[in-house]
Amino acid sequence: MTDRPGPYGPNRRGLLASAGALLAGGAASGLPGAAGSAGGAAPAQAPGRGAAVIRRGDPRYASLLRGDNFRFAGDPDEIRVAATTEDVVRAVTEALRSGRRIAPRSGGHCFEDFTADPGVRLLLDLSPMDAVGYDPERRAFAVRPGATLGRVYRALFTGWGVTVPAGACPEVGAGGHFAGGGYGPLSRRYGSVVDHLHGVEVVVADRADRARTVVATREPDDPHRDLWWAHTGGGGGNFGVVTRYWLRSPDATGDDPSRLLPPSPRELKGYQAVWAWDERMTEQAFTTLLRNFGTWHERHSEPGSPYAGLYAILSVARRGGGPITMFVQADAAVPDLDRMVAELVSAVGAGTGVEPAVDHRTVPWLHALTWPGAGAAGDMFSRRYKLKAAYLRRSYTDAQLTTAYSWLTDGAAVSHGGLLFVGYGGQVNAVAPGATATAQRDAVMKVVYQTVWTDEREDAANLAWVRGFYRAMYADTGGVPVPGEVSDGSYINYPDADLADPAWNRSGVPWHTLYYKDGYPRLQAVKARWDPYGLFRHTLSVEPRPAP
Repeated sequence: MTDRPGPYGPNRRGLLASAGALLAGGAASGLPGAAGSAGGAAPAQAPGRGAAVIRRGDPRYASLLRGDNFRFAGDPDEIRVAATTEDVVRAVTEALRSGRRIAPRSGGHCFEDFTADPGVRLLLDLSPMDAVGYDPERRAFAVRPGATLGRVYRALFTGWGVTVPAGACPEVGAGGHFAGGGYGPLSRRYGSVVDHLHGVEVVVADRADRARTVVATREPDDPHRDLWWAHTGGGGGNFGVVTRYWLRSPDATGDDPSRLLPPSPRELKGYQAVWAWDERMTEQAFTTLLRNFGTWHERHSEPGSPYAGLYAILSVARRGGGPITMFVQADAAVPDLDRMVAELVSAVGAGTGVEPAVDHRTVPWLHALTWPGAGAAGDMFSRRYKLKAAYLRRSYTDAQLTTAYSWLTDGAAVSHGGLLFVGYGGQVNAVAPGATATAQRDAVMKVVYQTVWTDEREDAANLAWVRGFYRAMYADTGGVPVPGEVSDGSYINYPDADLADPAWNRSGVPWHTLYYKDGYPRLQAVKARWDPYGLFRHTLSVEPRPAP
């Protein structure tokens, strides 16, 4: 695998180095499997051999210790590798009775130390729980938390020709991604993945002596509906351990599985437009380019827009670290696709005086390593990173554009830093803010600030650069993207512990408002009901609402 962008998008390794690992993706192998049962309580499972228990000294321990971000490594007393819901119930019960802190991990791609915190004594690895199948009793697709997104996409496509508008990294586990309100290349067309979430099976610790399994659905008369709602953007590791998700589009009818989720595209058409970072890319040209990208999304991100089928990413590496590249992906069957993409490329480049190199390719859905995102898993070296993010309701202000140019041309000793603008809105914004825990429902873009490096000795320089860049961009609002005319807080699946640190957040606006806005008190109430003892916690965990 090469670090150069391909003809229709960057591979994961290159994207990690120049635009952020979070958006890499594709379809990995997997087979459909049956799962699920009707009823308010979760079905019992036939006991297997039990979870593998791995402690210090076991040759497997070190290999299972870290997640994707090598900056963090925990020191748990044991790693429990669960294969069944009953394995999870036993593990949570033991943690509850012993007072040990427990953390569930599905794919391990959390950007912070939620599962690798030294305070975690029992790390619960859910990766063997990876079945994806159709549940006829619930008329919904059942997805286990350890299933990678690549497995989910392939299983849904090969079995029924359907898909979900989830994220782009093929190695990310469904467990945390779904709970955080996952989105991806089809979201402008079909909404967030949680807009298709019918139900969840969760192992909760709402009793002092033992854990239990609860099923919660979006049905209005479900007595556990609050627990379902909390998993539509409330974030993983907050309320319990999800052991199964059920997916069905809210407007789907009948019992034909091929009509219960959005149809998979037959082919991907991918485009890239590349602007060189050379002497022609002056400050005026640079700021115009970024402003144009934002303005296009302001104009074409309404629900039902004919342009909602276009998913555009603008990757802006530091000068000297690569070109400025716009990737556009779409279902090849979208009407007038070539014309709309040509308009987009023209609109973004207008007034810059710099002509981009443009290329495109059409490939079958499962042949496209860059669909729904870009490429395969990262390499063994570029695994230390820090990412910070924000929602955008509109393009940056002129002052922010000037600041971005300054920081991306400052000559700092940071090899792989930059910005990533990601198209959003469209059908996502057709849902009312309170209908799910995903509160940001009128944003048109997400933006990611990132730096990636290889050597622990480079930690301080890289962290200082990306933190300083972010603080400078939001200097007028205390160093963070306070909801307002331009910004709208941040996305909990791109967690950033700095937002809870007064040294970096001087806005007076708490971190939970930046992530959840007005929905936080409701999440606190759910937390108080289903995890009253605070067994599930991490750096940015929801706190129970205090008693009146």
